[in-house]
Amino acid sequence: MDGESGLIRRVQKYGSRKAADLLVRGYYEEIYVYVYRQTGNREDAMDLTQEIFIAVLQSIGCYDSKKSAFRTWLYAIATHKVIDRRRAAQVTLLPLEDDTVQEGPDELARLDDAALLRRIEAYVSGFDEETQTVFRLHIFEGLTFRGIAEMTGMPEASVKTKYYRLQKRIREEFSNER
Repeated sequence: MDGESGLIRRVQKYGSRKAADLLVRGYYEEIYVYVYRQTGNREDAMDLTQEIFIAVLQSIGCYDSKKSAFRTWLYAIATHKVIDRRRAAQVTLLPLEDDTVQEGPDELARLDDAALLRRIEAYVSGFDEETQTVFRLHIFEGLTFRGIAEMTGMPEASVKTKYYRLQKRIREEFSNER
């Protein structure tokens, strides 16, 4: 089997379906998990992961290994697709029916936490793309600030600044929620 760079070259030069399939299979689970952590919904994550790999294969001719690692490029596309999906989605919170909630304290706390997380996610989606990217890669992928800086090409200090400013704004916005 070819290494990753060989697969990429075969897709770029010859449109090799076999190489494209191997490339997608090599990253599918990792990207799916990244997307699922942000959507919380299996079907949405599967659909979005599919869209991400379609976009990757459609634009693979533009990929330049001298500018970034393939994984970095792939995560950039994935992050942009998640942000685009969030922008397009209209969040509608429906009231829960009385018979759908088991009234134990743990269940109510879990529902409150999930609702708060949805509101925070909607709030973060209103920020510029770079800030959202830093937030998503740090929170959902668990990347370090250095890793995010390498992936995005931003200076590490800028990554930290964006993250901590956003964190402060979230705390201010949601301080009365908990």
